[in-house]
Amino acid sequence: MRYTKTFFALIAALMLSVGQSVQAQHTVGVFGGMGSASARFFPKQEMKMLFGPANFGFSWRYYSLPRYVGAVGADLEFLQRGFSYGYTYRTVLDEKGNEQREYSYYTRRLNSLMLPLVWQPHVYMAKNHIRLYLEAALTFSYNFGGDYDYDDTGVAADYDWRRERDNRWNYGLAGGGGFALLFGRYEVGFRARYYFGYADLLRNRNKYYDNATDGPENPFTYTPLKSPIDNLTFNITLAYRFNKDGFEEWFYKPKRRNRQKRDFKFSNDGDIGAMR
Repeated sequence: MRYTKTFFALIAALMLSVGQSVQAQHTVGVFGGMGSASARFFPKQEMKMLFGPANFGFSWRYYSLPRYVGAVGADLEFLQRGFSYGYTYRTVLDEKGNEQREYSYYTRRLNSLMLPLVWQPHVYMAKNHIRLYLEAALTFSYNFGGDYDYDDTGVAADYDWRRERDNRWNYGLAGGGGFALLFGRYEVGFRARYYFGYADLLRNRNKYYDNATDGPENPFTYTPLKSPIDNLTFNITLAYRFNKDGFEEWFYKPKRRNRQKRDFKFSNDGDIGAMR
């Protein structure tokens, strides 16, 4: 609850800051949705996708003239992340007598306060009533809270963060695309975005080797060398444009260059004639 209040306080402060300096080319909006989460451990481990993580947040965009292509802006969002790790297995025989592994999974969920810095090239259609866009983003995040559970034993509890084992700060890239329908000063749309993490969730073996002093929150016998985390999200978006008349790029017309007319004279066998 304390983290939720802090998040909404940050949203309110950012909205107030934008509102005080608003110009015609700005929009503010909200978004929310669900998706999936995973991690890329090295050495490679048995993993499965974690479905259902939610995200929601606030967005700001500045729409440039066409010569700069699209919009730039920032999001402030709450993003659930996590992974499911096959920490143990039992061997069974199939109908042909071949050995098959049945894994038991440790699932960890965590929360992130995410700040994507977004570039969003776009095009308009249907007389500026439809906007199609792609987007790329540089992301920074802070991890907190969360829980874990074991599907075979039923053990479940809140995750105990430890500074010597866990990285709270992360960074990465994100990319995606979507569309928006424009109704007056409002945009309602749909967006898909993939978050590709670069920083490790767990400190590598040079800093934290094993779980000899840990409880059930750490299922790894030896800490992975690499442990970045990824997310795929699908969102419904709603944005408000401050300018009543529309964006400047809707009415922008590039200046036409003046071409100088030249007269060319041709001659044939010494006869001089002028042709224009």
